Amino acid sequence: MLLAQLLHGFAGTDLVPEVAGPAPETVEIAGVTYGSAEVQSGWLFVARPGSKADGHIYIPDALARGAVAVVGSRPAADLALPPAVAYIRVADPRRALGLLACEFAGQPSRQMAVIGVTGTDGKTTTVNLIAAIMDAAGHTSGLTSTVDFKIGPRREENATRFTNLEAPELQTVLAQMVAEGVDYAVIESTSSGLELERLAGIEYDVAVVTNITSEHLEVHGTKAAYWRAKGMLFERIDPTHAKYPGPAFIVPRACVLNADDASYAFLARRCRAPIVSYGIDNPGADVNATNLHLRADGNSFDVTLPDGASFHVTSPLVARFNVANCLAAIAACWTQGATPAQMAGALAAFGGVPGRMERIQAGQDFAVIVDYAHTAESLKQVLTVLRPLTRGRLIAVFGSAGDRDRTKRPEMGAVAAEYADYFVITDEDPRTEDAATILRAIAAGAVEAGATEEGDFVCQVGRREAIARAFAVAQPGDTVVLCGKGHEQSIVIGTEKVPWDDRSVARELLVQPR
Repeated sequence: MLLAQLLHGFAGTDLVPEVAGPAPETVEIAGVTYGSAEVQSGWLFVARPGSKADGHIYIPDALARGAVAVVGSRPAADLALPPAVAYIRVADPRRALGLLACEFAGQPSRQMAVIGVTGTDGKTTTVNLIAAIMDAAGHTSGLTSTVDFKIGPRREENATRFTNLEAPELQTVLAQMVAEGVDYAVIESTSSGLELERLAGIEYDVAVVTNITSEHLEVHGTKAAYWRAKGMLFERIDPTHAKYPGPAFIVPRACVLNADDASYAFLARRCRAPIVSYGIDNPGADVNATNLHLRADGNSFDVTLPDGASFHVTSPLVARFNVANCLAAIAACWTQGATPAQMAGALAAFGGVPGRMERIQAGQDFAVIVDYAHTAESLKQVLTVLRPLTRGRLIAVFGSAGDRDRTKRPEMGAVAAEYADYFVITDEDPRTEDAATILRAIAAGAVEAGATEEGDFVCQVGRREAIARAFAVAQPGDTVVLCGKGHEQSIVIGTEKVPWDDRSVARELLVQPR
């Protein structure tokens, strides 16, 4: 692709490039990257700011590997680039990377309907529910999530540990969806992905929120900034710009909000597209659930739609929060023409997402559940759901990630103190922090909430040892819930990803003599 064509990615935006060096019409671009080590002959290198280093310092390495064009924010005169190298100066290299990646991939989001799902909890489940309904409605869906990628009928594990890949990789996945005939892409859209411009240039048609509490303050700094990042998704839904991805296929635009959540008023002010609300507690919600029956083997409830139609849902997903996730999916898919019969059928057949309230059975006489809960609110939800289903004690194993939001650590300890009978505080992903220090911060919140160490909880560095300690004290009728890792296939210690799977480790320990 000629550099001149690639720069079309900036069209219609406020990002105005200053070009120096060879004319863009004469420079052929063979690839786009932000990593100098990935550069090959003929590639464009984007020198973006990083959390640990400024990308401009890697320009010499990129040039040595064959870069023919560079994007940065510094004046060209400061870089002393060879005359044969094109330089594009922009105010925001991060955003430029996203826009250029979209253009290089052929603008895949313009060739599909795109539904974005954001929120603190429940995003992955909701993304999968929407994809399942759209498939049942006769469409071909694709999705990107924390767990995996769905490209038409094919699924691939997301082993990166990032919900939103960096823009070039994400756009490659979206381009694969187009090639596979996908007409509805459902993208789990995180606050970090929005704030760090990994999602720049994607043309969303529908924005959906699950809930908003607080997370990722290591990226955003404050809770207010975190909420603003979530709001970016809804600001991007432009009702005046129609999308025609196929013959007689016009994509309705909408914003789907949770009428039961504190985020409703905040997000409503940021919506230009029509709002469709959903809720359980708010009878005025456009999509409303009544007659809830929450059981250990699933949920059932009645749904009323904005057009007055109603239908019954029976779902194998447990817990009240999964009713809300189902409602979010129903509201989103209703805006796209899915019928009650299609929605009810898809929800009844949906078996869940790996590592979300997943039951582990290896012949033991107590229940073992694996879940991804890694915030105070999600931990509270899981424990609240399991409490009435547990005849004996409710035992939790959990931690909090290193090099991430530290404010939630004591909050998680306080939640465990209130809702668990006994808990083991352990590693989640220590990263470069001292594991014991993280555990002590969680324990401080538990003690302040009235729990006593050794009596109500213990701290155990080493997740395998922590799970073993929980199993050792479990009695018939107890429930042990392993939180924080869910589907993940590694645990990050220092800078190394060590192979890890809570489910596999649990099975191994359960068959060992106690």
